[in-house]
Amino acid sequence: MKTLKEYLLEAKENNKAIAHFNVANSDMLMAIFNRVQKISQDVGEKIPVVIGVSEGERDAFGVTQIVDYINSLRNEYDYPIFLNADHTYSVERTCEAIDAGFDMVIYDGAKISHDENLANTKAVVEYRNKVNPDCLVEAEFGFIGGGSNIKDEIPEGVSEETMTKPEEAKEFILKSQIDVLAPSVGNVHGMVKSGNPALNPERVTAIWEATQTPLVLHGGSGSTDEDFVSVIKAGISLIHISTELRVAYRKGIEEAFSEDEHQLAPYRYMAKALNAVADIAEQRIRLFWGLLE
Repeated sequence: MKTLKEYLLEAKENNKAIAHFNVANSDMLMAIFNRVQKISQDVGEKIPVVIGVSEGERDAFGVTQIVDYINSLRNEYDYPIFLNADHTYSVERTCEAIDAGFDMVIYDGAKISHDENLANTKAVVEYRNKVNPDCLVEAEFGFIGGGSNIKDEIPEGVSEETMTKPEEAKEFILKSQIDVLAPSVGNVHGMVKSGNPALNPERVTAIWEATQTPLVLHGGSGSTDEDFVSVIKAGISLIHISTELRVAYRKGIEEAFSEDEHQLAPYRYMAKALNAVADIAEQRIRLFWGLLE
């Protein structure tokens, strides 16, 4: 099986992007995995997928438990499913994920100074090199707000001025030696009620040309299909989807209880929520992988 980095570079070469879905429990994980397997069977190709767990999601699932779960699926089904330690705000917890055997980790130093962010990112890379050389290290560079939630308006500080500058990104990558970069290119975490801002494919192209490093789009929920296609063509090879899944999950449970308020069997009242999560995953996979006509 190819490595995650090989899949990312191959996706970029073919104007495709790998879908990255955040989960908080095994039900969500299996709903997505079962659906991506079905899509792959339909098209005759094993489409890679990345499962993400933020600090809170890792705590809910269990740090080593989620690694074991993903490894068991990958080995039993010989399927390219990978695990990412999403948004981690301390060197210690990032290294905890490296120790546990994650395929990829993100050290998020967006809220601290540039110098401190660089120093901490370098520390993570150095630790990875000693402990788990196959684990990819990603850093977020540029401001895109935070939180997988519904926002009343675009977060303060998100603007064209705070988008990632290509030469600064190149310098950060060279100094930190990260493998993957998450830039600010018009994207925001969460979903904005009035509509997410437009993505900027020209900035994506400029960053890719300056860095030649796999690029990740965080805050994918709420962007238009047209914007997704444009930034994929420009150089994005991994796209994060989280808030859309959370909204669908909660709405599905609420609808189930509105239809039968006395239902007690979890597999019954969860069915609608998990099917909604799988439907969103399928829509995003088919779009990102160029399977829609």
